Amino acid sequence: MYAIIDQDGRQYQVAAGDVLKIDLRDDAPGSEIRFDRVLAICDGPATKIGQPHVTGAVVHAQVLGKKPEKKLVVQKLRRRKNSRRKTGHRQWMTEVKITAIEAS
Repeated sequence: MYAIIDQDGRQYQVAAGDVLKIDLRDDAPGSEIRFDRVLAICDGPATKIGQPHVTGAVVHAQVLGKKPEKKLVVQKLRRRKNSRRKTGHRQWMTEVKITAIEAS
């Protein structure tokens, strides 16, 4: 059984036990998050597709902690001007583990 959820404008396909990284949230490690914007649920041959969301469907997740993503290197170069800039950016993400998918 898996579900497709909408979180901050991004869509994720999740199943029970999956670990995924979402945008940074202020939730404490160990707390529970409910994703109620479920776009679709697939349970074998039975598939529910929402218009736009499946009513009564909830995905439960547990916060594991906050971790940084891989560093993104930003380089700027102006040709023939001897002008170069190299900086980096590391986005912080919240890591969550999907515990249950409820569909009514």
